[in-house]
Amino acid sequence: MREFDRCRKLYQKFLEFNPANVYAWIKYAELEQLLEEEELCRAVFELAVSQPLLDMPELLWKAYIDYEFGEGQYDNTRELYERLLQRTKHVKVWISYADMEASLGEFESEQATFRDRTRAVYKRAEQALKEAQLTEERALLLESWRDFEKAHGDEEAQASLRSKMPRKIKKRRKVTNDDGVTKEKRKKKKEC
Repeated sequence: MREFDRCRKLYQKFLEFNPANVYAWIKYAELEQLLEEEELCRAVFELAVSQPLLDMPELLWKAYIDYEFGEGQYDNTRELYERLLQRTKHVKVWISYADMEASLGEFESEQATFRDRTRAVYKRAEQALKEAQLTEERALLLESWRDFEKAHGDEEAQASLRSKMPRKIKKRRKVTNDDGVTKEKRKKKKEC
């Protein structure tokens, strides 16, 4: 019946009732995308991410970032990642941002540019996680960075990164059991 204005009104009424529902925001934006209404689609996403309470904000941000990336708006995609990083410093966001920059290598004629941008994201992420003393998250980030350098880097970059990688440290401590017998116990630990 092609009553798209009525569909819009239904989404609007539902979102007035429950503005925290991420799925409704995403579906509303998808409707505008299907109708090729780029400005309305962005407006819906912008209104959605500005909501103070959302039930699953990570899904909304991912949908918005995927939309901008799919439209080929890479500067907008970078801006969205930067805005998201102001709200959260989660390691998955950093890795996703770096992966996005790395994936642009196939679209760019100059290979050095995408490598530099990807490395810049990894360096910022590593510094932020180091300052926050998030060692496990930092180890995940470094593993992702190592994979990137194996695929796109040179030997110098790989060697530099190896020095940052976590090492396994074996610690020994003496433990006395109930019989009074002393044993050495080994404990393996990753240290960044």
